[in-house]
Amino acid sequence: MLKKNLKLIIGILFFFSACRDNGKIIVINFWAFGAESENVQKLLNEFEKFHPGIKVKVQAIPWTAAHEKLITAFASETTPDITQLGNTWIPEFAALNSLEELKNLVKYSEVIKERDFFPGIWKTNKLGEKLFGIPWYVDTRVLFYRKDLMEKAGFPNPPRTWQELHDAAFQIKKNSSLHNCYPLFLPTSEWAPFIIFGMQNGAALLKDHNTLGNFSDPKFEEAFKYLINFYKDDLAPVAMTGISNVYQAFEEGYIAMYITGPWNVTEFKNRLTNNNKIDWQTAPLPSPNNIYPGASIAGGSSLVIFKNSKCKNEAWKLIEFLSSKKAQVNFFKVSSDLPAVKEAWDDSILVNDKYLKAFYDQLQNVLPMPQVPEWEQIVFSKLQQYAEYAARGRMGIKEALNHLDNDADKILEKRRWMVKNKL
Repeated sequence: MLKKNLKLIIGILFFFSACRDNGKIIVINFWAFGAESENVQKLLNEFEKFHPGIKVKVQAIPWTAAHEKLITAFASETTPDITQLGNTWIPEFAALNSLEELKNLVKYSEVIKERDFFPGIWKTNKLGEKLFGIPWYVDTRVLFYRKDLMEKAGFPNPPRTWQELHDAAFQIKKNSSLHNCYPLFLPTSEWAPFIIFGMQNGAALLKDHNTLGNFSDPKFEEAFKYLINFYKDDLAPVAMTGISNVYQAFEEGYIAMYITGPWNVTEFKNRLTNNNKIDWQTAPLPSPNNIYPGASIAGGSSLVIFKNSKCKNEAWKLIEFLSSKKAQVNFFKVSSDLPAVKEAWDDSILVNDKYLKAFYDQLQNVLPMPQVPEWEQIVFSKLQQYAEYAARGRMGIKEALNHLDNDADKILEKRRWMVKNKL
């Protein structure tokens, strides 16, 4: 054991000595996406103040171009030292053998400990026993709802079960005098609720080492049918055509509930013209049984170090800095991105926001999605397509899910070959 630990310490010292340069300024290339690129720069003066030999160069990349640019950088061996990755992207870049494994660095870190993060979020950064990323900020999905309309319908508390969710929607519609009132806004263009309710019901979304679709599984079929019934019962709009402005429709009572993410807290606050008069709230998601809250998805972005980096020591220091409670709170203040570190949620700015408590409660029960590079292609290009077919009655439930499985199998063909050949 002593010999093993000695080798580990020597390895970490070698890792940390890879970018020493005789006292010269060391530049860390950090790629960040969307608004995060601008927001994170507001924190870096403090980092550079305490690390005068290090300069952080942030390259701003639009989210729409980020994936292609990272793949191109990998192919040309021009990857940055550190980047943010959506946690659904980590399996792909880990499969390319491009990411530094971080487990041993966490072991000896005084700042980053697994216990300080939400367990479901931490799992999204692991493949087997290997750790490839550190959660930077998190998101998940909760229920936004009109509390006043819910109470008027006889529900003083948000729905805790699937049955209560359907009953509340039915009663809200019955009470409404509005034409085309849709109590639950459930766009088929948003795949997350279908996956969430499937996972809540215990469905394994893929099977055979994640090489085949498993959407025809009875557990997923039950969840899928449950949601499709909201369209059939005229409780949710099939298309966006009837609702051109979600926030206005919510304010006017055309919709009363919406399963969505933390970015919409700010949007709802800013876009509801009578925000002080509209009694809206957030709540964790209901479950298919009496265990509340039901699970939701583990989302967000993580920080990773590329193997090609010559500044791994400095990159790790930056990750530790951005993982401190102070930096997490400050990043929330400038970006509204939810902290990944649980201790940051004790800060008054989060505690005093009544809309954020539901997210903290929900983050205690989040599940990672299948950790395969093809996952986003399956849900974005295929799940949404067949959800709309089923919602419009163009396909039956079983037919739609069979087609979804067939398309998922085609997308996963290369993965089956790799697993078969033990690559």
